[in-house]
Amino acid sequence: MYNVMLVDDDFPVLELLSEAIDWERLGLRLVGAHENGLNAWEQAQRQMPDILITDIGMPRMDGLELIARIRERKANVRMAILSCHSEFQYAQQAMRLNVQDYLLKDALNPAELERLLAQFKSSLDQERQSSWQQSQMQQLVQGTKELQIEKWVRNLIQQPLLSPEQMKHEAQALGLLREGEACLPAVGFIENYRQAKLRFQSDQTLRFAVLNVIEEVLQSAPVQGLKVGYDVKETFLLFTYKPSLKTNIYDQAAQSLKAVQAALNSALKLQMSFIMEESSASLEQLKQRLASLKDSAHQRFYLKEGSVVKRQAPVKRSGDLFSYYDQASGDFREVLLSKQPEAIDAVVEQWAGVVQSDEFAPEAVKDWVLKLLLDLRLKLQSLQLLRPGLSAETLHKEIVNIDSLAQLKLWLAEHMKALVTLAGKGAGTTVRSEVMEACQYVSLHLDRRISLEEVAESLHLNPSYFSRLFKKETGESFIEYVTRMKMERAKELLDQTGHSVGRICEELGYDNQSYFIKIFKAHTGVTPAEYRG
Repeated sequence: MYNVMLVDDDFPVLELLSEAIDWERLGLRLVGAHENGLNAWEQAQRQMPDILITDIGMPRMDGLELIARIRERKANVRMAILSCHSEFQYAQQAMRLNVQDYLLKDALNPAELERLLAQFKSSLDQERQSSWQQSQMQQLVQGTKELQIEKWVRNLIQQPLLSPEQMKHEAQALGLLREGEACLPAVGFIENYRQAKLRFQSDQTLRFAVLNVIEEVLQSAPVQGLKVGYDVKETFLLFTYKPSLKTNIYDQAAQSLKAVQAALNSALKLQMSFIMEESSASLEQLKQRLASLKDSAHQRFYLKEGSVVKRQAPVKRSGDLFSYYDQASGDFREVLLSKQPEAIDAVVEQWAGVVQSDEFAPEAVKDWVLKLLLDLRLKLQSLQLLRPGLSAETLHKEIVNIDSLAQLKLWLAEHMKALVTLAGKGAGTTVRSEVMEACQYVSLHLDRRISLEEVAESLHLNPSYFSRLFKKETGESFIEYVTRMKMERAKELLDQTGHSVGRICEELGYDNQSYFIKIFKAHTGVTPAEYRG
């Protein structure tokens, strides 16, 4: 499938082309429909199109500038201009930018555009086949080397060093610890892994995307480095260099890691934090320092998102987190009973500050938070303010995969806000427990597409039955409910953040910004920009 982007400040034209073209039949995917060049450029930096259909005269950034910028990033994008302008100079300038076609809106027939798109796809197929054949051997060699490095690092960390000479010979063959060289290891952690996995749909896709971006950055890094995809959450980077008084390897490595962070944020909208170890001049030192990085869970838990720091040994604390339990439980119970979800964040932040100040053991913190959440659920149920919902086992599976205090804060706030929403409905109403669980599911997954089928499956119900049940119990269809919740969340983000409309659109799981704007206006009577004022 090839990605197509439409850009035109005439919304009816966007809507017509979006709906009139059978994208899937053509083997294409419409990834964006934007009403100005700047919004299209912002998306293109994250997700470069294969085919661009754009108007010329638009606010904020015109079509010719958009074409020039995209062409700099990806030379083989197929492009066509769709415009009311018939003047020769526009076509002339478009030809200089290597635009493949120039279409006039006044005479445009969607069937004509379909024929052009089919031609674009055919040429892309030929190009892809040719480049695929040329790169197969190169990828095979590179992939084999990467697997060898991963296997070697795993053996070094996990196995006793029984054959140091053989391991050293293998290291040198892989480009590590050669004569006169040292190695500085670092480990990177994906922030907010739960949401990242949902966006990329699988660990394999996420891991592949992250390693590709890191590889591209390392090719132009100030110091030579190797990437090792230890697992989907953790990536090792091994920087090799020749020690000298003129070389500050920590500064150079930190510079490279910050470049990786910037590239991941720009290309994939992911954040990664890094911990660096001391340099290693021998195999024994490298084994010890890789193991130390692998066991740096405590430092990683309290690491500020987006950090690049040196490894520090954890300091043993004598405090007892559970001595605060009654006070914390009272604070959360009060805000839940007040039914004010906007107050949740402040209470979560307050108690996260207590945890941060004493740096309690991460596992103890997660046990404390899980007990807090489960006890509050039971309390609300005993007051007949809440029906039974997610099981303790489900919550435990979620929290065990949380690796940082920042992620734990988000997780706790999400569940607490869901409790406030459900408690507001009350257990004394006639709403069925399955419907209340579906509402909670929606509250926790507003950042992505939510289908009726997946929610029905999570409740072990037939989709048709669940659809009828939801409508009967709530008075609105499931899709209407999801849309209403997303629009309410959109209003919160517009009120409380400075995020662009495009970013809010993505954070709520919408691919098409124009469609998002249309739905928002239908819900509120104004566009997002007008709502923000």
